[in-house]
Amino acid sequence: MKKYTLLMLLVVVNTTFVAAQTKYQQRCIAFYNVENLFDTVDDPEKRDEEFLPSGRKQWDADRYAKKLDKLSLVLSKLGDEPPAIIGLCEVENKQVVEDLVKTKHLKKYNYKIVHYPSPDRRGIDVALIYRPEYFKVTSSKSYRLVDKNQPDFITRDQLLVTGELDNDRMHFVVNHWPSRYGGQKKSAPRRMAAAKLTRSIADSLLNANRNARLIIMGDLNDNPTDPSLTKGLKAFDKRPKGKNLYNAMAPLYNKGIGSLCYRDKWFLFDQIIVSKALVKGSKSQYRYLSKSAKVFAPDMLKQKEGRYKGYPDRTYAGRRYLGGFSDHFPVFIYVRKKRK
Repeated sequence: MKKYTLLMLLVVVNTTFVAAQTKYQQRCIAFYNVENLFDTVDDPEKRDEEFLPSGRKQWDADRYAKKLDKLSLVLSKLGDEPPAIIGLCEVENKQVVEDLVKTKHLKKYNYKIVHYPSPDRRGIDVALIYRPEYFKVTSSKSYRLVDKNQPDFITRDQLLVTGELDNDRMHFVVNHWPSRYGGQKKSAPRRMAAAKLTRSIADSLLNANRNARLIIMGDLNDNPTDPSLTKGLKAFDKRPKGKNLYNAMAPLYNKGIGSLCYRDKWFLFDQIIVSKALVKGSKSQYRYLSKSAKVFAPDMLKQKEGRYKGYPDRTYAGRRYLGGFSDHFPVFIYVRKKRK
């Protein structure tokens, strides 16, 4: 009798768990700085000379194929299934993204691509890839950052993609803000300008619909507490009010978690930020799943020994070829809604 009662209890518990799991539908949204994903073909309009077979990094077809395989393996392991949406930065052109999604690890998911060429002198762009069975693109646009005080300043464009994620209207902005080259303080105004451009994109969407579901992602070259995020973008670690945004990565940064390391100090430049509707909106539409933000940093992505043990296992250290993945860890979140 006791065995029968125990068996029935286990059946009830398992049934309840399965019902809770099937009550909701969720999707993974990710971002990855893939560290200089260049092809091996010379583009006379870009400074890609070092990433050529004859260049100082001896970038050839074998190394290119190896990097594609490694990056696609990582992307295929993000979340409980490969993400519905992935933002990418440091891609040379659309062709390298096409090569990436055709690798053995990603090919069966039929990822589609949104990409616009940027004016960046090194030739690195941002892009968005998506699984068409989940997401249908309705529009896209590329925004250029112009500095009136420095007309010769050139950086990556910002990419806005709008569409239907399982019939929920969603907006995604993919970024790669200006680097800290020349020092954090000296370069900060450029990131503030980039933040204000992103903020203007967000405002245009939120002014049209205060309940717009907006996800901003990218390598912002600043931490969640830096002025470009808090004052420029108005993204915080608290439940958003008005048009303020919620930085899903900020709680991780507050715990000392980073996505890249420099001189033994961890930084969380790779961030995913959401609008109020994704925090407080209807549960019948997609919302950010609380505390689901993650920096994906398994052992396979880390250097195994030496001075930089535990750092992201990158492709190059200066001119020295390491054959790793990237100098950044990828990040992801989940969005979830009740099933109809």
